[in-house]
Order: sequence, then structure tokens, then C-alpha cells
Amino acid sequence: MHLKVTTWNINSVRFRLEQVGRALDEIGPDVLCLQETKCPGDCFPLSSLQGFGYPHVVQVGQKGYNGVAILSRFPFASVEPRSWCERDDARHLSVVLGPEAGAAAGVAIHNFYVPAGGDVPDRALNPKFDHKLRFLAEMRRWGAAREQRPTILVGDLNVAPLEHDVWSHRQLLSVVSHTPVETEALEMMRVESGFTDGARHLTPEPTKIYTWWSYRSPDWAAANKGRRLDHVWTSQDLAGALRSVDVHGAARGWLRPSDHAPVTASLVL
Repeated sequence: MHLKVTTWNINSVRFRLEQVGRALDEIGPDVLCLQETKCPGDCFPLSSLQGFGYPHVVQVGQKGYNGVAILSRFPFASVEPRSWCERDDARHLSVVLGPEAGAAAGVAIHNFYVPAGGDVPDRALNPKFDHKLRFLAEMRRWGAAREQRPTILVGDLNVAPLEHDVWSHRQLLSVVSHTPVETEALEMMRVESGFTDGARHLTPEPTKIYTWWSYRSPDWAAANKGRRLDHVWTSQDLAGALRSVDVHGAARGWLRPSDHAPVTASLVL
């Protein structure tokens, strides 16, 4: 069977509900993982999302910031939210697909929203950057101890780990999201946890890949100063099932867009 999993930092699910519907219609994933939903449970547009043809929806959220959600065509065998860095800040949610998913039954999907880290890459001066590094360190410990089952990890990890994941490696080495301390922490966590970077598995460097373009750019498409902040990883037992990892960059040009584009992994199981 084919399994399509899409990840997207939507930057407010209620504000961009129409865009979510359009993405679901045009991309047609089996599972959609959203980050930065910015919506507490009592305001979450559950019925609208289910009306797009995804009856199985789970979410954790907060008013005004953070929040993650998972929409699925298939029922879940289990659902587990998790708090990080001793904070209840709605940055991680995982599910295991139920038997109705056929060959994908038992696959775990982890949806992460790693802290952005603020603007100053100094943990002594910037509590947000310190939080980000502590979050990545906790992810490393979690990854080393995680349950060994077929797993897909997706999300806005807020790190562009490789040289060709940013428009200018030299100019962004001191910019949060591409500093050596962040990139080394994320790559160490990925390798030690046994995950394959889906996009780079299929499209190695030096090909540039971006998933995010700043709102600050007056003409983001012409400037094309992007970063690859949104990721799809698989456990090694699923790496051979990967057929494509596609960045839907056109969505960055939609009306009232998120500054992130959806990213879709297609697997044959």
C-alpha cells in the first residue's frame, strides 16, 4: 500500500482553515501533521477538519502559540501527548496507526514542534535559545530510549542542519536555526536514534532544499532565501519504503500563507 504523510507548520489553524482544506484536496495525504496551531482545545475546529474527509483528529494546543495536531484517514491504535523540558507547552503528539491502516498498521507517527529559539544564539543571554538546546538534548535522550517499532518522525524542527539546507551557509552560521551548536545537536540526535533524513536520503547535497521563506522578504520567491526547517525522518526499517519527499512550495504563495510549505513523504509498504 501507499502511505502519504504530510507535515506543515500552519501558523494558526483557524486563520488558515481554508488553506488546510486546499492542501488536503491537492495533496491527498493519508495523515496530516500540523504544527503551531495556536488553538486551545475548546476552540479547535474539529468538525471542519473532519469535514475534509479526515475523521480521526487529535490535538494538543494553547491559546496564541504552539500546538500540534494529527489528522488521519485511519483510526489510531493509541495516542500519546508528551511534555518537554518540564513545560506543558503542546509541542509533541504521537499516534500509532490502527489495524484499519493495512500494511501501515502499527506504524508510529511523531509530530514535533521544536522551539524556534529567539534571535540571539547565546543561551546565557537568551532564555529561548537555552530552551531550544535543552529541548534538543531531551529529544536525544528520548530517541535513544524510544520504542523500537516502524516510526515516522515529522515536524517543524526549527533547525536547518546541512550546508545546502540554507541559502547561504557562510552568512547563516551565526543565525539561529543554522548555528553549529544546533545543527550538531539535531544531527547527533537523529543518528543516535536510528532515523533516516527522508529528504536527504532521496535528494543528497549539494541540491538545495528549502521549506521556509521569511515573511520579512518583500518578494520571497524572487529572493529565494529559504531554509529547510521542516523534516520527515523514518526509522531505518522504513527507509527503503520511501519513494518521494516533496516540498509543496507553491503553498507559500497562496493567499494569507504560512511562511512554511507543506512537506509530504510517500512510502510503499
